[in-house]
This record gives sequence, structure tokens and C-alpha cells, in this order.
Amino acid sequence: MKVIAFGASTSSTSINKFLATYVAGLVPGADVEVLDINHYDVPMFSEDKEKEIGQAQGAKAFLDDLSKADALVISFAEHNGHYPAAYKNLFDWATRINQKVYQDKPAVYLATSPGPGGAQSVLGAAIGSAGYFGGNVKGSLSVASFYDKVDLGEGVVTDLALETQLKELAEKLA
Repeated sequence: MKVIAFGASTSSTSINKFLATYVAGLVPGADVEVLDINHYDVPMFSEDKEKEIGQAQGAKAFLDDLSKADALVISFAEHNGHYPAAYKNLFDWATRINQKVYQDKPAVYLATSPGPGGAQSVLGAAIGSAGYFGGNVKGSLSVASFYDKVDLGEGVVTDLALETQLKELAEKLA
């Protein structure tokens, strides 16, 4: 089973990328590929730009990579209650090629932040709109106070209750 994981963030130290990768690694028997959205270069979306260049190559590559998955693990970063601009821009380009961006692949949606909100706003938006974009969400989780529950240096979840929840989510994709 091929599981594609990514954090909807451009940060080189993204806690959302860590979380998505971690959960994908818990899927029994998974061959995990981790995407970096920085590798999908797209200009700022506008209808004028779309008329000028047609379909953005970075969005085509993103959709092609997602098509190779049997399942997806996505962790959504939150900027001021919304998707980060870079991810939203890539997503917008991708929807112009295939509105079903997530291609009905079974998915786990996650979100995390250092604070007590756990990026719940963006996770709620992602879940709420999933059906319009081919999202087949099998489970979701918001993780608040990330640094209190994860040791990034060791690459482990230190909170036992959270570890149990993450394993249960991963099993929904197996």
C-alpha cells in the first residue's frame, strides 16, 4: 500500500509535515512517500495568469503524485485561522485541472499547532469541504500544544494518549 503524506506548509521545520509523516509511518505495511509542497512551483493564481500560461506545471505534478497513492495523510498548517497562502494557491491551481484534487483516496486529515487551538479552524474547513474536492476522510484529529506532546529531537510522540489516537487513525487506512 502506497501512502502519500504531506504537511500543507512550506516551512522546512514544519510540525505538520512531521505529524503527517509520523502517522503515515504507523500504517501497517505502508510504503510511505512524503511530499514537500515547496517542490510544486506555481505562480499566484488568477484567471488572467491561467489564460496566459494554461495549466500550471507544478499543479499537474502535484496531482500526478497524489494519483500514485492508495491513501493520503495530510496535516494542515494554519495561518490566522486559514490555509497557508502557498498551499491554498497550489490547491487552487490543482482544482482548475481536476476539482477532485484528493481523487477519492482514503485519507486521514490532521492539524497541529504549538498553541491550545491545535489548528482546529483549518482542519474544520478542510473536513467541511472535503467532499467537493474528492476527499474521502476516514478520520481526523487536531493536536493542540504540539511541543508538549512530541519530542522532535527523538522523532517520537511522548504523550501516550495521543500515540494511541494516532495509531487508531493509521489503522483506518490499512
